[in-house]
Amino acid sequence: MVTIGVYGFTAETFLDELTGAGVGLLLDLRQRRGVRGPDYSWANSARLQSMLAAAGIGYRHVKGLAPTTELRQLQYREDDRQGVGKRNRIALAPEYAERYTREILDPFDLGALVAELPSDAVTALFCVECDPEACHRSLVAERLRVEHGLPIKDLRPG
Repeated sequence: MVTIGVYGFTAETFLDELTGAGVGLLLDLRQRRGVRGPDYSWANSARLQSMLAAAGIGYRHVKGLAPTTELRQLQYREDDRQGVGKRNRIALAPEYAERYTREILDPFDLGALVAELPSDAVTALFCVECDPEACHRSLVAERLRVEHGLPIKDLRPG
């Protein structure tokens, strides 16, 4: 299993990372499946799905693992307090991580998700932030590593 974000990649480098890692399925963990700005329009849901299909990579939206609007707003307030933007955040707010874990991750049936993963290809956990430590996908990845023994590799730009 790998994790990957949008920021820092172009459509081409993003696809290169996925194919180089042997990804056969991308799990989209975003609530709203769009990214603002022309540099990342390739990551908007319809375009992303088309690009992945052309590369032979499956796509699945796992909305049950997406943070709620309320949780995202909590993180944005902490970003504002620290004077950082979403694109250069390096860590999650402790309250966000605690609440995401309790409200979203704990009730979610990861065992059922793991049972549906392809056995012949790598699966990618996908969101927008460049650094996994700044994104809820790191919380999902750690849970998958600890409870299901899945090795995790973070794909980063550059």
